[in-house]
Amino acid sequence: MTTDTIEAAERLTAIRDSMDRAARLTGRTADDITLIAVSKMQGSDAIRPLIDAGQRIFGENRVQEAQGKWPALREEFPDIALHLVGQLQSNKAVDAVALFDVIHSLDRPSLLTALARAMDAADRRIPCYVQVNIGAEEQKGGCTIAEVPALIKTARAAEIPLLGLMCVPPAGIEPTPFFALLAKMAREEGLQRLSMGMSGDYETAIMLGATDIRVGTALFGERPSPARPIPASGRGMIRNSRAG
Repeated sequence: MTTDTIEAAERLTAIRDSMDRAARLTGRTADDITLIAVSKMQGSDAIRPLIDAGQRIFGENRVQEAQGKWPALREEFPDIALHLVGQLQSNKAVDAVALFDVIHSLDRPSLLTALARAMDAADRRIPCYVQVNIGAEEQKGGCTIAEVPALIKTARAAEIPLLGLMCVPPAGIEPTPFFALLAKMAREEGLQRLSMGMSGDYETAIMLGATDIRVGTALFGERPSPARPIPASGRGMIRNSRAG
């Protein structure tokens, strides 16, 4: 076992221990929570130690970036599950359906239509989360709270499998009310899963019902600067806590 793998295993164990402590407060365990390792801006050499440490569920923010590194990794590790956790353009729906196992960012009718067509053409139904702009922030994706019921109804009519709701609370604000609101909305719509919580707030999210957490920085450490190309080794990084 390499030094990088040992360090990745230690980080993974620490996070799972924290997940377990938070989950037990709600009568669950860490095994009831899906840990999505957000590998955006990470090169294959940075991802591989975490795979070797046992992590099998990963998340990416962009289709094009995922296309550049995951096909080869999935040939080597066919049991990997890949989640799209970032915004999705409608013109990338076909590529997303071909590459990802779960999509967390269904947030508008035009995307819903594009995904339904892509799934029909591929004869592949990809489970989705409806992304909610829970803090009503102009710069963020996600449908408004008021739009959620109609979008869910349309998705069900289009036979898009819906898992639950997803959100990213506003930065620098206590996330508890936003997580609680998303959980309430999911219950009202009969949805069982909640994709919420990142590196800085996943324990709070779990205590409020999260079933899926999206963790990047706490697992990988610092990320590469977006101003520079992604180094294959995963080194030369800066921290970006809001990315996961």
